[in-house]
Amino acid sequence: MAETPVLRVREGSPDGAPRRAAPARGEVYLVGAGPGEPDLLTVRAAKLMQRADVVLYDNLVSPEVLALLPPAVEMIYVGKERANHALRQEEINALLVRLAHAGKRVLRLKGGDPFVFGRGGEEIDTLSAEGVRFEVVPGITAALGVAAYAGIPLTHRDCAQSCVFATGHLKDGTMDLDWPALARPRQTIVVYMGLLGLPILCEKLVAHGLSADTPAAVVQHGTTRTQRVVAGTLKTLPDAVASAGFHPPTLIIVGEVVRLRERLNWFSPADTPGDADAPATGRKAGSP
Repeated sequence: MAETPVLRVREGSPDGAPRRAAPARGEVYLVGAGPGEPDLLTVRAAKLMQRADVVLYDNLVSPEVLALLPPAVEMIYVGKERANHALRQEEINALLVRLAHAGKRVLRLKGGDPFVFGRGGEEIDTLSAEGVRFEVVPGITAALGVAAYAGIPLTHRDCAQSCVFATGHLKDGTMDLDWPALARPRQTIVVYMGLLGLPILCEKLVAHGLSADTPAAVVQHGTTRTQRVVAGTLKTLPDAVASAGFHPPTLIIVGEVVRLRERLNWFSPADTPGDADAPATGRKAGSP
């Protein structure tokens, strides 16, 4: 019995003609790198760092975190420092789209959390408009990580029932902030990128109602082995920080919670273990 012939049509267009290959479809991962210490990366962030074809990274991503990337990955610096931007934000947005349309797995690596003063919303707004697939991976923002490593709880039932984050970028020599809202009692203020404007910050907070004796601190390179902390009051802090020669990245914390550092300060960079695989943490003698 003769076999029934089978008509085989090549996948593609209805007439059997070969279909053109679809263009490569890349994707963008917007990832928070945390405050600096690599052990504070999320598991998801660490996994995506190993899968990326190209990494666009910011100035605030620590060298220790960058060292975890595969040697062969393409790295593009797009950081922004005061008066020195490697690329304008619009150029970064366009680059993300272009790389994704080229079929790349793009890791957009940002210090802290992408949605806390990181312009992450602007970047994924562009990606969404251009039809680019993306994923957002939160990170430990500086306010949380740095305050913890400085021994300063951001809230406390005895002295702070709220906490507010602000950015301290100067514009025309002034800080355009809602001073009455910041200078409220029983509230902790955390200021990002405010080192240059520290004297203005302290002066304005006092002028709008906070006592000149309100505790305040500046933390440089928080969570890392080079962490430094200067604590004082709104009156004394600017001079103390200037004498210490601080430079960015720093975080400013204002409020009664800063007093708790005297007994809650658990992290000492000088006591960190020498083992490269050990976390960069140290505890006061006698602590559990």
